[in-house]
Amino acid sequence: MPDTVIMKLLSQVTKPARYLGTEWNAVHKDWEENPARMVFIYPDLYEVGMSHLGLAILYGAVNEQPGMLMERAFAPGPDMEALLRENRIPLFSLESHRPLADFDVIGFTLQYEMSYTTILNILDLAGIPVLATERGAGYPLIIGGGPGVANPEPVAPFFDCFLLGDGEEALPEFLNLVGQLKKEGLWDHRREVLDRIASLPGFYVPSFYDVTYNSDGTVAAVVPNRPGIPERVSKRVLPDLDEAYFPTRPIVPFLEVVHDRIMLEVMRGCTHGCRFCQAGAIYRPVRERDLAVLLRQAEELVRHTGHEEISLTSLSTADYSRVEELARALVAAYGDLGVSVSLPSLRVDAFSVRLADAVQQVRKSSLTFAPEAGSQRLRDVINKGVTEDDILTATAEAFRAGWQAIKLYFMLGLPTEGEEDLQGIAGLARRILYQGRELAPGKKPTVTVSVSSFVPKAWTAFQWEPQDPVAVLKEKQQLLRNHIKGPGLRFNWHDAEISYIEAVLARGDRRLAAAIMAAWRRGARLEGWSEYFSYACWERAFQETGLDPAFYANRQRREEEVFPWDHLDFGVSKTFLLRERRRARAGQLTADCRSGRCTGCGVCPGLGVDLRLKGGPEDHALADKV
Repeated sequence: MPDTVIMKLLSQVTKPARYLGTEWNAVHKDWEENPARMVFIYPDLYEVGMSHLGLAILYGAVNEQPGMLMERAFAPGPDMEALLRENRIPLFSLESHRPLADFDVIGFTLQYEMSYTTILNILDLAGIPVLATERGAGYPLIIGGGPGVANPEPVAPFFDCFLLGDGEEALPEFLNLVGQLKKEGLWDHRREVLDRIASLPGFYVPSFYDVTYNSDGTVAAVVPNRPGIPERVSKRVLPDLDEAYFPTRPIVPFLEVVHDRIMLEVMRGCTHGCRFCQAGAIYRPVRERDLAVLLRQAEELVRHTGHEEISLTSLSTADYSRVEELARALVAAYGDLGVSVSLPSLRVDAFSVRLADAVQQVRKSSLTFAPEAGSQRLRDVINKGVTEDDILTATAEAFRAGWQAIKLYFMLGLPTEGEEDLQGIAGLARRILYQGRELAPGKKPTVTVSVSSFVPKAWTAFQWEPQDPVAVLKEKQQLLRNHIKGPGLRFNWHDAEISYIEAVLARGDRRLAAAIMAAWRRGARLEGWSEYFSYACWERAFQETGLDPAFYANRQRREEEVFPWDHLDFGVSKTFLLRERRRARAGQLTADCRSGRCTGCGVCPGLGVDLRLKGGPEDHALADKV
């Protein structure tokens, strides 16, 4: 794409820096010298996509390798989309401004079900047919990855293949194969290409599997339709993060993005076993990075980015074996430079004053906890593993340490939830506020309660459960609005209709692709943003395609039901999840296998991996030296 054309477009849009591609640390590799060419797309606006650690990791891992390149693209803003369509200009990559159709591979990360219509819109803007069956030789191969591939079936008709699991090693292997196929003159033979891709561990080619349905609409079976294809595709797992690639020269955006900071991944995986949590299941086992590795990475990241904040990133950062030593070492090393250390939402049973002190020395902010449920009974159902005393002890320590703003995250509509559980949310918020006023006299403490709606997800103990109907979720939101109000109390909630569509797609099958297409054709896109979401659009799409959304979102599944994703293998066994569902009904807790005996989830023996916990005495000595 000529720069003169690009510059003319940029003069007519808001935030033109979204489309420049010349940021600090951006990589511009020679097109001709790298025959395997991929563009990575985060299907949302630049500000969201550039906050994604997975993009930074894969961008660096691929571009470090000879013979291959990766560029970036994002969903354009509405103003840019209008200009592209009006001027018949195809969507282009950031680095070289080449049309997306020029690349061999287009990769989408599936982070959120509400991005699916945006994926179709991006393909259409690129002049690429959205259905895989309509793409032959001459079109890029479309691959998906990320947590959404835990159940990719609703979007399977749009993709050629999916990568399950960790991509740091798998994606360069895949692009090496792309280069080899081009060298052999086979790249235009799509069936041969897909055959070779299906032979790579962790790669799922949906067109090689047929789905049959029972008379009641449930899935009867998902089986290979050609010889040599595995009945189940297992995810890829990096056994040791210390040996894995991690970017220490990430791109520094020109404009403010959602997470404008260094993201230091301390570990991957979580074994607390919250029964609603998909990430806790599909990212097992826990693998920690060594303290020395993290300190070295932090030093390089500070030097190469100029960011003023280091975020210690993982699903449960406070559980990292040496989180206190790491936080104190980073504050000691970079506090005088004005670089702060932050942690994501803390598990309240892992909170300590020492950890709070370590991260507050440079810059204070609000502190966030996620009790998830308002009563002890319901917290036991979901296996949260914390008591109200744990919560109040943690918030008291926070107020004493100087915090004045506490944020609490809860879910509405959890299985077995009743009105007393909802009243418990309001009561807990008030008790914490009163506690803050007692412990911080003369101050004005605030407690913010944020509630989302429970969305049943694949690979969880609650994958059999129905979601509450939209009307019920709205009634529960109204009840909380009536009880969480007054000075010092704030209440935020998530759109119940968005959560409903998310629930439809989260456990859907391939038939839903028709509804996704219908919604997109009616204008659905950028639906992670409430201002662009239209529930009426989806209602019409379901009517047009004859699909019942309640069948997917509000239906109780039978224990023996075949799920659309049963031919995929993320390590956690269905037997274990069913056992956890029954324990939930009995209010029984399941211990974390990090500190207790094996819970029999199936990941370690099934995938040939194991927990990797770091932090021996040598790490203590290292932290003391920093």
